[in-house]
Amino acid sequence: MNRRSRSLCASIVLTGLVLFTGCWLLRAPHTVVVPPQRAAAGWPMWRTLRPATPVAPVAAAQAAPARRVAQSYIVQATNAALAAQAVLRVGGRITGDLHIIRAVGASLDDLQLAALQNADIPRLRVFANAPVKASSVAGALPPTYYPEEVAAGTLQSAGMLGAGVTVAVLDSGLWVQHGPLQSAPFQTSDRILAQYDVLLASQDPQGYRPAPSYSQNIDDPYGHGTHVSSIIASSGLSTSGNFQGVAPGVNLVAVRVLDSNGAGTYQDVITGIQWVIEQSARYGIRVLNLSLGAVPQGPYWEDPLDQAVMAAWASGIVVVAAAGNRGPEPMTINVPGNVPYVITVGAVTDNYYPLQPSYYSLASFSSAGPTTEGFVKPEVVGMGGHVLAYAPDDGTLAQEFPQWVDTQFDEFTMSGTSQAAATVSGVAALVIAANPLLTPDQVKCRIMATARPALNSSGGMAYSVFQQGAGLVDAQNAAFAASPLDCANQGLDVLLDLAGVQHYGGLANENSAGQYYIMSSPPGSASSSVSVGPSPLLGGLLYDVSSVVGQLVATIADGLVWDGNYVSGSGYAWSSGYAWSSGYAWSSGYAWSSGYAWSSGSTTSDGYTGSGTAGVVVPDQQ
Repeated sequence: MNRRSRSLCASIVLTGLVLFTGCWLLRAPHTVVVPPQRAAAGWPMWRTLRPATPVAPVAAAQAAPARRVAQSYIVQATNAALAAQAVLRVGGRITGDLHIIRAVGASLDDLQLAALQNADIPRLRVFANAPVKASSVAGALPPTYYPEEVAAGTLQSAGMLGAGVTVAVLDSGLWVQHGPLQSAPFQTSDRILAQYDVLLASQDPQGYRPAPSYSQNIDDPYGHGTHVSSIIASSGLSTSGNFQGVAPGVNLVAVRVLDSNGAGTYQDVITGIQWVIEQSARYGIRVLNLSLGAVPQGPYWEDPLDQAVMAAWASGIVVVAAAGNRGPEPMTINVPGNVPYVITVGAVTDNYYPLQPSYYSLASFSSAGPTTEGFVKPEVVGMGGHVLAYAPDDGTLAQEFPQWVDTQFDEFTMSGTSQAAATVSGVAALVIAANPLLTPDQVKCRIMATARPALNSSGGMAYSVFQQGAGLVDAQNAAFAASPLDCANQGLDVLLDLAGVQHYGGLANENSAGQYYIMSSPPGSASSSVSVGPSPLLGGLLYDVSSVVGQLVATIADGLVWDGNYVSGSGYAWSSGYAWSSGYAWSSGYAWSSGYAWSSGSTTSDGYTGSGTAGVVVPDQQ
């Protein structure tokens, strides 16, 4: 047999094997396993504006004629491979690998969704892919001094700049003109260690092939990500001679999860968090900034994005999240700021009187707690009013609000809890630089224990703990002052939470008068009851609580009973030595029980209350 004949025979045999294998796969779909590398390679990306809530099962007998238009979902099971198999069996399409939460992204029409929900799959949950949005509001254009206002200026003068710590920013990207973000002070090397574009990697996996160092520029068509990164890390010098960023010596990792309009989906953000966790050892990532959010649609442990954030915390990363811009009403904390473990940040404005604390006040847009699971949020507040920072002059924000662009210096002014969260991410990096061995829980404790609450002229809390948490962060004291290490997340176990073994509730509740208070024990127990009689109001805070029954955790001087009113004035003293009468018991938790008495909204059997649409933005004139 000549060479040509042998080649022809080999081709025939090979073709037969391929056909046989294909037929065998069609006959045995239950054996199909989606390898992680295929899911990671990506399929065409999808988007939806449906809420991130578990999808109700479709009743085939009662439903209207099923639509064959595919919708976007997150499918969760015992593991990601099992979830992928389940999607493929009903004819759905895999759109992403979310193994960090035992899930995959999926595209399903109504018939496929119904078939999937009727399948006997261990721990099967199906969620609609929810939107997230940057937590910022545009403002005016004054000079700002936020590093000094959070006491980072003193550390900078002493040479404490955050060197050796890497902060990952999940946002809308990083402007290709890196400017003061390119290198740290007194260094010439690039401190932007990696950039990863989740949107591009999902939409065009073949075209997105970053080098092993992930050094490919991702750009920032919106402008928000660069602004947030600059608040954290800008090495530019202000007119006062101080650095513009809170921690100008840190390294940066930029992950783009928001589009040119500042919007994204749960899958985008979860994929970005997953990438950060997997790359954390490689780049030394210790802090993750999430200046984005969505309206909660269920308990924190049920929410896919919250699960991903808990996984990041469990991996040793300090997660700093924006509280949201839906204030000043209570119970308005956004996902993922509603996760009890993370540092959730509200916003303070200096009212255009920089470095004069008596003029500072809580920004009216800043979301307030408690969460629907009874946790006090935010834990702290940071500077978030009219914050000036380096940002692109050609982004969507700059085009929409050209009056707030300083084109001479490529700077832009924005307000929001996004900006406040960025200041606290910078503080967290400084704390870690000074204390490299601290765990995330310990970093959170130091930041809370050294914060400065606002006090009124009577020495009481000017704002409730549900509005300001422990108070305005103080970088210098958080980094070096003697403070406890065990005051945060007591009674909580993130690993048990992630495993679904145990979930937790906080100590906040609501009495029959519609006032929020702190219990001394879990709801339903005898010592947790409270009865508050008619009392006059002073600055929106109850000050006569002589009729309180039971062992309330703290006195009213701690601002732990709140009627939900917002105090609009300023002139408060931001104390540097306030003595909390009960420590930080309000930051602890206990095994979940459904005993909360929220008076507003419809309460489900698991105690969850709340609904709404994501991405609510409030104009800021502060």
